[in-house]
Amino acid sequence: QVQLVESGGGLVQAGGSLRLSCAASGRTFSNDAMGWFRQAPGEEREFVGAINWSGSTYYADSVKGRFTISRDNAKNTVYLQMNSLKPEDTAVYYCAARPLTAGFNPLLYDYWGQGTQVTVSS
Repeated sequence: QVQLVESGGGLVQAGGSLRLSCAASGRTFSNDAMGWFRQAPGEEREFVGAINWSGSTYYADSVKGRFTISRDNAKNTVYLQMNSLKPEDTAVYYCAARPLTAGFNPLLYDYWGQGTQVTVSS
């Protein structure tokens, strides 16, 4: 049974930082690409960033230079370091898994976590 469990969300002031974690189980984590997506109320789920099985990373333009994705295969965990947070980053953040290579479209991902709320106050 595949499980993805996000943690690390919360309330932060604009300009602050948070680090989200996503712990995976039930799959060979090192063979998977891991994506981060977010969804604000009334909005579609949007791509934030992703990391390939090889460690290559990709980011949405809106977060490039502020967010960093990394993975620790020994811990079966992927991280999303978020710096210089803005109120428009407020959303539920989800991690997702798919084999090998990252994708920008959420439909490409097979497994999803339950999400963690990030709220950035102005």
